[in-house]
Amino acid sequence: MPLNESAPLYAVVPAAGVGKRMGADRPKQYLLLNDRTILSHTLSVLLSHPRIHKVIVALGPEDGYFDSLEEARHPRLIRVDGGRERSDSVRLALAAIEDEAAWALVHDAARPCLHHDDIDRLLAFPGDQGAILASPVRDTMKRAGADGTIDHTVPREALWHALTPQLFPAEALHQALVRGEQAGAVITDEASAMEREGWHPALVAGRPDNIKITHPDDLRLAQLYLASREAQ
Repeated sequence: MPLNESAPLYAVVPAAGVGKRMGADRPKQYLLLNDRTILSHTLSVLLSHPRIHKVIVALGPEDGYFDSLEEARHPRLIRVDGGRERSDSVRLALAAIEDEAAWALVHDAARPCLHHDDIDRLLAFPGDQGAILASPVRDTMKRAGADGTIDHTVPREALWHALTPQLFPAEALHQALVRGEQAGAVITDEASAMEREGWHPALVAGRPDNIKITHPDDLRLAQLYLASREAQ
């Protein structure tokens, strides 16, 4: 069933990870970004979008930071316990959605520069196979050999970087994640779970500033993006 204006839309934010590559003293989603945590920025963008019905955030069972966020007390925010892997957290969050007609907009906790324009473009996609934000590959791509040297050049014309949010019917995505887990499949994002089910999600070009914070340099770049946005 295609997404329509009457369908409830839930944003799902898996935030149970620890972000070891940041080398910080806390999970990366709680690092400060222009005087607010990364997760606070992410949740505020989703909660302020008029089309989103509720936001479900999946947290680590031992999370000791979330309750200090202003967004933790928002009436449209639901907190659930997450799992060991990202896909586990998404699956557990989706289990909290009781409306079979609902759609889920899954977004990385560590993408705080999300803009409402990107959400609007994603929601406007045609068809009923779901859609993801993505960006076309612009650099020359190389396939490495076992010895670390270049094996061959990969044509970039049809290659895209998968971003988030990713948008699918909530019940269908939940079932796909359950079956993927039962099969022992490696689920890298929501689209990969749906691809195993035979779905062909649309690729929607997103803004270049919708970066994922993985390393310290990403944090500095996000600070620049947000400061530039606030100055406009």
